[in-house]
Amino acid sequence: MCQGEVGGILYYDIMNQEKLEQMRTGKAKCPFFGRCGGCATQYLPYEIQLENKKKRLVSEIGYADVRVFYGAEWDYRNRMDMTFTPDGLGFREKGKWWKPLAIDYCYISTPRLNELKKEVEEFFGPDLPTGRQAYDAFHLKSHDGTYKYTVIRTPQNDSSVSIVLNNNSLRYDQAVKKVNEYAKVSTANNVLITNIKAKSSQSIGEDYEVVKGTDTLEEKIKGKTFRYSAQGFFQNNSVMAEKMHEYVHDLLKKYDTSGAHLLDLYGGVGAFGIVNADLFKGVTSVESFEGCTLAAKENIKLNGLKNVDAICMDAKRLKQVKLPSGDLYVITDPPRSGMDEETVIQLKKLRPAVMIYISCNVEQLGRDLPKFKDYKIKSVALFDLFPQTNHMESVVELVR
Repeated sequence: MCQGEVGGILYYDIMNQEKLEQMRTGKAKCPFFGRCGGCATQYLPYEIQLENKKKRLVSEIGYADVRVFYGAEWDYRNRMDMTFTPDGLGFREKGKWWKPLAIDYCYISTPRLNELKKEVEEFFGPDLPTGRQAYDAFHLKSHDGTYKYTVIRTPQNDSSVSIVLNNNSLRYDQAVKKVNEYAKVSTANNVLITNIKAKSSQSIGEDYEVVKGTDTLEEKIKGKTFRYSAQGFFQNNSVMAEKMHEYVHDLLKKYDTSGAHLLDLYGGVGAFGIVNADLFKGVTSVESFEGCTLAAKENIKLNGLKNVDAICMDAKRLKQVKLPSGDLYVITDPPRSGMDEETVIQLKKLRPAVMIYISCNVEQLGRDLPKFKDYKIKSVALFDLFPQTNHMESVVELVR
């Protein structure tokens, strides 16, 4: 399917169980599908994946008029946290968290990401007599070994490789030396060493060292420049993330917001607030993670904006934020757990004219929306940032 929009029902016979079973047992594009714990829906044609996601969203929120936006179904993901295995980089086997599975190529990742995956594997091995990788791969169950993960990030015009090491390993110093050698020949813009304790399953952390380049990556959205930490969060599908930002901007553009204020909740590095700053008299971005708030402040300066401010604060303490009087608009982009009850209570007191709720968890979205009884749904859109999986992003426009 080419990049585009599905405005209505996709005319595909999803009720034909015989046909569905043939798809289920048929050959997926990836030879590791079914064993790898990553993709879950490769056996379905992409049209059916989209329709299934739309049906889930409609079922959860009780609103049928959903616009569906999609892009490339392969080669889209610009971040992967890969496990070191004795046979190369890969993921964990489906249903077996302790068992790593080396893969040859990840079809949902960008070609550049796959290039860097291969580069890491070739530099750190293999051992010619055995044909297996020469590095000391971490064992997920016994917590022995040195090399834990490789976090590879390839936004549109940037790249980073973070080698995640077990800093309790006796071979730690030897591994650090090896990573420094790799940095000299790597084609990645940035190379980092991230230190993680043996019993931690985290692949990012605050204890890291920059070996080459910097610890930040750069991305452009709607002509705005964003810098964010290689250890932090940013959307992993660049093309669809920009589509979603364009859509939200167009929603807000329909209103007379020239004298209004925008509250950007769970603002991260400031993306939604900065992209929509041209529509508002002022913007306040609220984010609980200090590293993201610092990045947001830098991005505000980087884009030359005078009407945007970033505050480091948990959204449940929203009543402590001083907002100007007058019309208020809200963009809220909470984590999978949704908004804290204190945040909901305060939002209802603030009575914004319009709220744009962006959700990565349709079940939680279905639980949160009924809490705003003074609002009605004006529009709903589904953005498929995660083809071949059950995940999606939803954008709900709520009007008081």
